[in-house]
Amino acid sequence: MGKYLPFIVLLISISACNQKEEWYSLEDFSQVKKIDVHIHIESDRPYFVEKALEDNFRLINVSLEYTDGWNDVYEKFAFGAVQRENFPGVVDMVTAFAVSDWDEEGWEDKVVTWLDSCFRQGALGVKVWKNIGMVSRDTAGSLISIDDERFDPIFRYIRDQGKVLMGHIGEPKNCWLPLDSMTTNNDRRYFERHPEYHMYLQPKMPSYDELIDARDHMLAKHPDLRFVGAHLGSLEWNVDELAKRLDRFPNMGVDLAARMGQLFYQTVDNREKVRDFFVKYQDRIMYGTDLVDDGERRREDLYRAMDENWKRDWEYFVTGNVMSSTLINDSFQGLKLPKEVVDKIYYHNGVRWFGMGE
Repeated sequence: MGKYLPFIVLLISISACNQKEEWYSLEDFSQVKKIDVHIHIESDRPYFVEKALEDNFRLINVSLEYTDGWNDVYEKFAFGAVQRENFPGVVDMVTAFAVSDWDEEGWEDKVVTWLDSCFRQGALGVKVWKNIGMVSRDTAGSLISIDDERFDPIFRYIRDQGKVLMGHIGEPKNCWLPLDSMTTNNDRRYFERHPEYHMYLQPKMPSYDELIDARDHMLAKHPDLRFVGAHLGSLEWNVDELAKRLDRFPNMGVDLAARMGQLFYQTVDNREKVRDFFVKYQDRIMYGTDLVDDGERRREDLYRAMDENWKRDWEYFVTGNVMSSTLINDSFQGLKLPKEVVDKIYYHNGVRWFGMGE
């Protein structure tokens, strides 16, 4: 036995090293390359990006049409362009377009001309927001739907340019529930502050299923369009339902932005199902947060929010720790995903889906 002891010790040592190499730890956070594919810097100050550099993050700054039509689009894209110029290789951009002038002659040409100028400035893709389907109306008073045929040439143009369409269409399913029936605290807080988007209070507005069906109809019309469903594709409430869409639409991926609470909630009920979902669809999921720097918060407060989100999510994905979060009321256990899966979700999928350089 004695003559085999060194060999046995070597095997045990190799096994231990391999096991150690299979997982990340909390301490690895700042050492691992990461991308947050969904943030909003609406300021020319450098604070957000400086913090991202410390934590080894690249960023995709996302524009959108909010409440002021094209003015929103131009302003938000300009902030992203400034950040990209100041931090090349760290900040990338997704642009947007407005539907505020939907019925004006030449609207489609105006959109394509604008997108072309954004792509020449380095934009990786285009964001469409929940105002389509829930807020914006044509001159006859009808809500504009994402599967309207007037969008078709624009989506074909995005496809032909090799760019990605990012879509926040619809809202969390909680949006159609009363506040006290919602599954996550963050949804409860958001819709309490924004009753204009709380569809439970507006029964004449489209249902959750109607908005998702319109989005799915649009994807069926454009099967070759690379699409990233923001916020878990508004299917955050059930990983089984999201899996059905990923199976149906091979060119659909999703980001995790602002929907970690729904994942935590499902993890409480069935951790293994959630974990299996991430392993099975590891090539289709991208890390994102929806974090915002509007230029108003003190740097210390901004950094506290960034740390809270980024480090909480890292713990959830890389450890099996029992955790708690203000997003939900119950404790839950982290998924402890293998390194290979973590690297895809946090970095490689973003590079591939958005066409970023390594």
